[in-house]
Amino acid sequence: MKLTPTLVLAALALSGGAALAQQQGVAKDEIVLGTIQDLSGPLAGFGKQARMGMELAVAELNETGGVNGRKIKLLVEDSGYDPKKAVLAAQKLVNQDKIFMMVGHIGTAQNMAAMPVQFEKNVINFFPITAAREMYEPFHKLKYSFAAPYYVQMLGAVPKLVKEKGVKKVCTIYQDDDFGLEVVKGAEDGLKSIGMELAERTSYKRGATDFSSQVQKLQASGCEMVVLGTIIRETIGTVGTARKLGYNPVFLGSSAAYTDLIHKIGGKAMDGIYATMTVQNPYTDEQSQPIRFWANKYKTKFNDDPTVFSVYGYLIINTFANAANKAGKNLTTDSFIKVMDSMSLPSDIFGSAPASFSPTKRLGSDASRLSQIQDGKWKTVSEYFSASKK
Repeated sequence: MKLTPTLVLAALALSGGAALAQQQGVAKDEIVLGTIQDLSGPLAGFGKQARMGMELAVAELNETGGVNGRKIKLLVEDSGYDPKKAVLAAQKLVNQDKIFMMVGHIGTAQNMAAMPVQFEKNVINFFPITAAREMYEPFHKLKYSFAAPYYVQMLGAVPKLVKEKGVKKVCTIYQDDDFGLEVVKGAEDGLKSIGMELAERTSYKRGATDFSSQVQKLQASGCEMVVLGTIIRETIGTVGTARKLGYNPVFLGSSAAYTDLIHKIGGKAMDGIYATMTVQNPYTDEQSQPIRFWANKYKTKFNDDPTVFSVYGYLIINTFANAANKAGKNLTTDSFIKVMDSMSLPSDIFGSAPASFSPTKRLGSDASRLSQIQDGKWKTVSEYFSASKK
């Protein structure tokens, strides 16, 4: 067949269209992102805040033209914090909705269950909201993580606080699961680095509400510092029980306990406890003007106070947009990875640690810092420290 100029142009148009169609989730004027949150289970409060933080960022970006002229469309699915539901949600987003990327999926077990569904279709798991090492180990080119692991947080924080407070005896109370054991392992290795070991340990089953026997055990052992492998209700229950018994050791929790719910629900009894953290909780009356402005903008939009999870969601979308912009008009999974693998992220208004990625490094930063509840609010009380075990 003789190729006329018209046929040549038609063939070029078809090949160009095929090239564009080949990248799932990227159309001429739209980029489709997906996120899986807990909107109906035990972490529904966190899931709602993370979703709203993402929605605020998406709205701001779309108002200013989106990413290289493409608007961002964010699709949200609910896992109910159930790994089985997370798999179904991932299958819908990846195979039906054909998202370009999974962003800010909450929960360790939920991410572990959903990642194989994504990776089969070359969909990146971008900045999951969990501090588990599995989010970047073992290495996979489609993994990118921002959260300093619980293990590394404790590895640095425990010896730091022991030295500062002159503590001679350290104990732990922890949730009897992978999360709690990560905290304990970090504490153990941190103490080992200064020639100490845990003097006592006690655990509880997930869902427990009474911690009196565990606290009495710690009190009887004379512990001056208690490492908390606890989340929200368990942190409040443990510290509240100790206060009632007149037992006031140094309490140190991980970033899992760094939430405004601790002091909002636990009240005055929570004053004095420490937790590891990265970005700052955004109070609407915060002394920092940029945080105060952002927090009030968020509250105006959603009629709800923002939390640290709102910040996570907001920063995740903005980091994605920053890299996608640099990838240019021809946005693909490969072009995005190429940008991310040379990416350096500076600190932001919320005080995030500077982060960087490379072709062999999938965790942006392992640094964390300490915050303490003072007069009913979290106050940052240390600079960043890092103690990764090489």
